[in-house]
Amino acid sequence: MLDFLNRLDRRWIFLLMALAVAVPVLCKPIFPEQPSPLTRKLFDTIEELPEGSVVYMAFDYDPPSQAELGPMAKSFVRHCCLKKHKMIFANLWPAGPPLVDENIRNVVNGEFASENFVYGEDYVNLGYRPGNQVAITQIATDLRKIYPTDATGKNLGVLPLTRSFKNIFDADLVLNVSAGYPGCKEWVQYAGTKGDLKIGAGVTGVQAPQLFPYYPDQLVGILAAIKGAAEYEAAIAQKYPQYADPQKNEAIKRMGPQLFAHLLMLALIVLGNVVHVANRRRGGVR
Repeated sequence: MLDFLNRLDRRWIFLLMALAVAVPVLCKPIFPEQPSPLTRKLFDTIEELPEGSVVYMAFDYDPPSQAELGPMAKSFVRHCCLKKHKMIFANLWPAGPPLVDENIRNVVNGEFASENFVYGEDYVNLGYRPGNQVAITQIATDLRKIYPTDATGKNLGVLPLTRSFKNIFDADLVLNVSAGYPGCKEWVQYAGTKGDLKIGAGVTGVQAPQLFPYYPDQLVGILAAIKGAAEYEAAIAQKYPQYADPQKNEAIKRMGPQLFAHLLMLALIVLGNVVHVANRRRGGVR
């Protein structure tokens, strides 16, 4: 057996990984999710805001990170619609506007079409602006200097939702979905440190460790990777039974392939170390 493992072609490992992902994708197994404290705190923050609160949706990500962050953004919009909060959408990534439009089209005007959310009163799309952390600093000081109009060219002064919105501190909560720079770290450093501002984050897995030190003082909660998105979907489903159907929750559906792929990786790591130790004992390190 040891000789067999030493001579095993690595392409068999690639095939195993392909099967570990493909089979759950086809079979669609669903596993129960329980919100972590980080997820639960963010959910409770949105849930406890009074109806009609203003939430600034800073969606700073692009299509390559859509698979990981798209379910988070959708869940944030869905939850705000359920609570009938006012939403101001904006992004600092040049490839991000179509993703904001997708959430507005599919959730605000799709899933919640019967609620008749009115543009300008219930939600506004500010669109993209360049500038990275400089733009964030300006938004924290005077929104009109960087956003005199919305994404369609309408003056913010004529829209009921933004007529009296002077800067980011007029928002009751900032929700940032971030794929990197500029993103959550910059929102904390260039806006959150300037005053009393609640910020919730949904970030990629590689970003999450550098944001944990900001919780709970600067960040009210953090969703980390697709796991965090699945936990948030589970939290919504627990509170609102109409979302208990797994088919309505993209992140929960994606946890099956991720689980089996991770289990295979762990098994291969253990097996590799066992083979290595066995080779050393036999006197031939390979």
